[in-house]
Amino acid sequence: MAEQIERIKCLIIGSGPAGYTAAIYAARADMNPVMYTGMEPGGQLTTTTEVDNFPGYPDGIDGPAMMVDLQKQAERFGTQVRFGMVTEVNLATEKGGIHKVVVDGKIHLEANTVIISTGASAKYLNIPSEQKLRGGGVSACAVCDGFFYKNQEVAIVGAGDTAAEEASYLANICKKVTMLIRKDHMRASKAMQHRVNRLENIEVLYNCEVDEVLGEQVVEGLRIVNNQTNEKHEIEITGLFIAIGHKPNTDIFKGQLDMGSDGYLVTTPGTTKTNLPGVFASGDVQDKVYRQAVTAAGTGCMAALDAERYLADIGVVDEVKAGDYSV
Repeated sequence: MAEQIERIKCLIIGSGPAGYTAAIYAARADMNPVMYTGMEPGGQLTTTTEVDNFPGYPDGIDGPAMMVDLQKQAERFGTQVRFGMVTEVNLATEKGGIHKVVVDGKIHLEANTVIISTGASAKYLNIPSEQKLRGGGVSACAVCDGFFYKNQEVAIVGAGDTAAEEASYLANICKKVTMLIRKDHMRASKAMQHRVNRLENIEVLYNCEVDEVLGEQVVEGLRIVNNQTNEKHEIEITGLFIAIGHKPNTDIFKGQLDMGSDGYLVTTPGTTKTNLPGVFASGDVQDKVYRQAVTAAGTGCMAALDAERYLADIGVVDEVKAGDYSV
C-alpha cells in the first residue's frame, strides 16, 4: 500500500513571535495552519527572564510565559501546534507547486505554502559559567535587557558595529560599561569607534577575554584574562552582554532559497516573499538589523497575509485542511 502523506495548506516552521503571529493570522483566515515548533519551542524569548517592551503587557512578562500566551492564542483559532524538527525540505520552484517537507527524518508532509520562522541563534562564548547564568544576568540583547541594569555596572563582549552600538546604548542607561575586545583593535566602523570613545563611562579593554563569569544564581562579577600576558583580574558587574553575532537557522534551506553571505534569507523588499513561490520568511531568519520580538511579530503578520493572497491567487481556498492525505 502506498504511503499516505499529509497535505497542509499552510505550514509554519518555527515557533517564536513571528511564527505564532503568522499562525494567528493564518488560522483566522481559515488557512488551517500547522506549526512545527523546532527543538526550542518559543525561540530565543524562552531564555529571556523579562520582556518589558512588547505592547500589551503594562507590567512586563517573562519570555516563556509570553510564548505560552501566544501559543494559546494561536491554538484558540485552530492552529495545530506540533513538537518536531523539520529535517529536510524539497521546495517547489513553480507557482502552484507542492512543497515537500520531512519532520524528524520520518514524517512526510506536503504543503501549498510554507512560512519560515526559524529565527537566528545568538552566538555565545560557550564557557560553562556563562551558560549557567544565561537569564541570570547573561544576555545577548542589550536593547531587550539593558533597562534592567539601569545605574549598574555591566560588561559587553564584542568588537564590531553591533557591540559598539550596544555599548553606546548601555552607556546611556548604566553607570559604567566595560567593553572587552580580544584583539588589539576594534572591528567597528570608525564612526562607531568615535561614538564609543566619546562616552566617558565606557572603558575599552583590548586583548582581553572572559575567563569566568562569577556568581551562583545571578551575575556578580567577571574574571578577565589578558591574552597577551595571561594576567587575570576581576571586576564587579551585574550584567554581561554578548555581542559577537547571530547565526540564522537557515542551513536546511541552502541551495534552494536565496540568502546573503551571512546566511539570512533574502525577501522581496516590502514583503516576506522569498525567491520561490509560496515560500515566505518572517522574523529574525530574514532580519539582521532589528531582531526584536515586536518586529518579528509584524513580519509574521505580513507572511500570513502574503500566504493568504498567494493561496487565493492559485485557487486554493477551502480545498485543503490539515489532516487531508494524498497517496
